[in-house]
Amino acid sequence: MTAAVELGLLYATMALGVYLTFKILNFPDLTVDGSFTTGAAVAAKLIIDGISPIWATLAGAAAGAAAGAVTGLLFTKGKIDGLLAGILTMIALYSINLRIMGKSNLPLLREDTLMTPLREANMLGTVSGILIFAGIAVAIKLLIDWFLHTDLGLSIQATGNNEQMIRSFGVNTDRTTILTLCISNALVALCGALVAQYQGFADVGMGIGLILIGLASVIVGQAVFGSRTIFISTIAVILGAVIYRLVIFFALSVGLNPNDMKLISAVLVIAALLLPRWGFLKKIPSLRQLRTTAAVRAS
Repeated sequence: MTAAVELGLLYATMALGVYLTFKILNFPDLTVDGSFTTGAAVAAKLIIDGISPIWATLAGAAAGAAAGAVTGLLFTKGKIDGLLAGILTMIALYSINLRIMGKSNLPLLREDTLMTPLREANMLGTVSGILIFAGIAVAIKLLIDWFLHTDLGLSIQATGNNEQMIRSFGVNTDRTTILTLCISNALVALCGALVAQYQGFADVGMGIGLILIGLASVIVGQAVFGSRTIFISTIAVILGAVIYRLVIFFALSVGLNPNDMKLISAVLVIAALLLPRWGFLKKIPSLRQLRTTAAVRAS
């Protein structure tokens, strides 16, 4: 189960990227299925070629940002529908990723990666490993929280809420859209680079269906923990990524076929979307209500 929590914390970086586009920018970006693999492919290829794992990981994130920029340019300058722009970039990235890797799978088990010190110290799969990955996720979360409260971050939020209004105030919404897509896909690619090093390989198909995992993390997390503020929302996204991985872990533990993982993900998202509308979750007191009740009783 500790491995599931570790993976959930690693995938939280990707979920935060999905949160930026789907929740903040209100943009249906499907580029992530390709940019995740791009980050893994670039990092794996550079590590095999002898580049430092740190620089290789950063290069993977930069490649993801470039992919996001392409989607942004297709949408803003090419006037292509946002959903279609993401699909086009995702499809193109499949061939590009194969070009980068040279073959469909790149093993990293014999290479020094960012996970090698943790693996040699027997920290992976332990509480120490969980704390390290949690620290990384929280650091990225706090950086996103800070950025979204800057003038530029507020402009991005306004672009997602009411593009016409914020444009009337002189904000270049094309720029905010492209920048958000770059940041989002950089986070997704960074996650791909880290996951590839954690699992010991990069595969050309490792990003297929990833958008569903990201949406599941965002929707489930915010359905359970709420989204009253950005601070709470980003915490909910991280916890949602962990919950998703734990659900998959327990589903496989009871004997479900690993081939059913995408089906489980779809059912989880549907449940998170429908249960609040049916009033089921409304009857469950929120964490804020529980704290208020406890404070009243204590006084």
